[in-house]
Amino acid sequence: MDDEPQHAAQVPLRTILREWTRLGCTGFGGPPTHISMLRRMCVDERGWITEQDFEDGIATTNLLPGPASTQLAIYCAWRLRGPVGAIIGGLCFIVPGLALILVLSAVFLAANPPSWVLGAAAGAGAAVPAVALSASWQLVPGSRKRIGARLAERRRWFAYAAIGAAAAATIGAFLVLVIVACGAVEILVRTRGRAAPPRALASFWPGPMLALVVTGGLGGLSWVALKVGALSYGGGFVIVPLMQHDAVVTYHWMTGAQFLNAVALGQITPGPVVQTVAVVGYAAGGVAGGLLAACIAFAPSFVFILAGAPHFDRIRANARVQAFLTGAGPAVIGAIAGSAIPLGLDLHLYWQVPVLVAAALWLLVARRGVVTCLLAAGAIGVVLALAGVRV
Repeated sequence: MDDEPQHAAQVPLRTILREWTRLGCTGFGGPPTHISMLRRMCVDERGWITEQDFEDGIATTNLLPGPASTQLAIYCAWRLRGPVGAIIGGLCFIVPGLALILVLSAVFLAANPPSWVLGAAAGAGAAVPAVALSASWQLVPGSRKRIGARLAERRRWFAYAAIGAAAAATIGAFLVLVIVACGAVEILVRTRGRAAPPRALASFWPGPMLALVVTGGLGGLSWVALKVGALSYGGGFVIVPLMQHDAVVTYHWMTGAQFLNAVALGQITPGPVVQTVAVVGYAAGGVAGGLLAACIAFAPSFVFILAGAPHFDRIRANARVQAFLTGAGPAVIGAIAGSAIPLGLDLHLYWQVPVLVAAALWLLVARRGVVTCLLAAGAIGVVLALAGVRV
């Protein structure tokens, strides 16, 4: 991969503005859909980026913390018009979904929403634990292949996954530390103890960061958003266990049922799944809180691409980076699966149980789409609400 973006003179900024806005408005379905749309636009139809450069971009953005598909959208725009293109493309990809999810937050988190809104929220929320299990299961094959086939490697994989699951189900507030620790252990194992963990890991306990966790308010919201944007590994759904404990238990910004609604809204709106953080921010501080949470969560993605894109080759070749992600990956998978336990415990209506079972069959057995599942579950809730069933 070249160290500088190509074809800069051939793609006007207004074209990036138009095409990335279209992507942000129509990108339903999460990261797989976003990657497919970017590939079709940038490689297949326009020939702006070579297939090899695009694949390299996918490989490297998956090594970075934060929302990978958002970073890929920023990276593709950077390839076309450098930093200015990256900023325009990233904002156009993020803002449409952010605006929509803030509007929906106002509806679903209102003090006295109509019964059909409550029904839609309860129905979609009932399917969320199944979505978590499906998201984790989809990550298993690649992660197991990455760590290796030897018995000791397989045992480490299961250990990391079990630790992540247990942490998500019990001590969600400290999940980031658990994931980082698993990555650090794998670094030590693969370097046979000769290399110390990177200084960044040792500095993960700074006093100001702990102060944010303790004080709550804007500090607590900033910390939650920072975890989502700068310290999450393994795909968009890992934000669920990273946010759940803080939003529901630690700061009481929302109830468990409302958090289920937040996850569902993040899944059914276009653009990055990480938009869920804006719902949490809205619950904590209204529109201003939602915007603050979104700004903090997405800012690291721009920084990583603008500062790191010229060095992607070296990042991919770094043995410690690879080792860290090899250990952190299974912990993330376990955490996503483990989050299904507290998510399931937040279901409080008897009819949500069969909806959850149906969602699990739809996603795990039939292997059908998440958006369709959540919309169907929400529709069931609306019908039951209109029929007079308690929602």
